[in-house]
Amino acid sequence: MPCYCAAGGPGAGSERRRGTPSVNIGEAAAASGVSAKMIRYYEEVGLMAPAGRSDAGYRRYAEAEVQTLQFLRRARSLGFSVAQMRELLALWRDENRASADVKRLALAHAAQLEEKAHAIAGMGRALRHLAEQCDGNHRPGCPIIDDLAAACAGDAAAAANGGLG
Repeated sequence: MPCYCAAGGPGAGSERRRGTPSVNIGEAAAASGVSAKMIRYYEEVGLMAPAGRSDAGYRRYAEAEVQTLQFLRRARSLGFSVAQMRELLALWRDENRASADVKRLALAHAAQLEEKAHAIAGMGRALRHLAEQCDGNHRPGCPIIDDLAAACAGDAAAAANGGLG
């Protein structure tokens, strides 16, 4: 299937006219790499227009809708949120968009990912430090459990002081 990325993407409207080739949800899932469950979710949250239906009531997807699913799959693989994907779809479909708007969104998301990666690395260091303190033997004493329990005690003390902790 051709990709309309450079041309602004497929139109926002559905192309489910009589005679327009379409596929069922399983075929759309296979062609796009998006599960049928996620396709239904994207419809539910408004990233995809509700699918057209066959005479038998089955969902039907035109080629442009499968391309939209491919676009969403790639955006999701880069960690974009539903709200960000909504904005990206609008930009993709806007032939008059400024690439600066797309770049701004991408760079802001990259900064968020880098912040999360830094936080996760800190968690890994903390866990490695706790694991180094643990003897890992048959005895019940464990600094890892003690650290986790200290957090519970701190939360209980904060609650006892009216949430001031």
